[in-house]
Amino acid sequence: MHIQIDKTSEVDIQPFRVLFLQELNRQFICNKCHQYGWADVYLITINGIRVGYSAVWGTDRREDRDTIFEFYVLPLYRKFTNTLFPKLCSVTKATYIECQSNDALLAAMLYEYAHSINAEAILFEDYASTDLRASDGVFRQRTSDDIPEGDQSPYVLELNGAIVASGGLMLNYNLPFADIYMQVKEPFRRQGLGSFMVQELKKVAYLMGRVPAARCNITNQISKATLQKAGLQTCGFRLKGVLKNE
Repeated sequence: MHIQIDKTSEVDIQPFRVLFLQELNRQFICNKCHQYGWADVYLITINGIRVGYSAVWGTDRREDRDTIFEFYVLPLYRKFTNTLFPKLCSVTKATYIECQSNDALLAAMLYEYAHSINAEAILFEDYASTDLRASDGVFRQRTSDDIPEGDQSPYVLELNGAIVASGGLMLNYNLPFADIYMQVKEPFRRQGLGSFMVQELKKVAYLMGRVPAARCNITNQISKATLQKAGLQTCGFRLKGVLKNE
């Protein structure tokens, strides 16, 4: 069996990326690495047959290429995974693996070939509609009449004539997903306004033809509770590990 792993172009591996994202069927938080040119990609062939690809980027500096964050092999050839992956590590000279726990193939490689594994973020998906209220609060789009305060998020929550929270959707993820972000000003926190903002941003996403998703730091229990209250649930974790020297 002749295995070849060669650096290639984004165009060359695009059909495999379509299959990868379809199989994942979740928001892929590293999708923008391809859009912005932050990754090198590798084509995997067996006996001249294209069977998959991988993508590598820099875990701390974008210009580095030390971290495998995508690894896809056609199901018919996954019986060769444990032959392909060590060769990939050798070719790319990667030091780390970063993956989502809901990416079953790369997560399996992480647990088998890496150590010092840590969860860095919690990933969320929508699962329930909510009917939260913000007494006297008005959720609306930001206008040119609003006083700039260093935050230009496109949606705001106005309470008694003052903007108390803001947020929006990041659309540089794989379709059809949209990543929710929001912030509540300090004097107005712990009043349920954050969850209300998330609820309303979910509606905006659906009206745009997008599926809302979100993430937060693994240690941020307040953000986790805020997202859960708005009808989001944990669907995975962002994991990182150091490749073993073998």
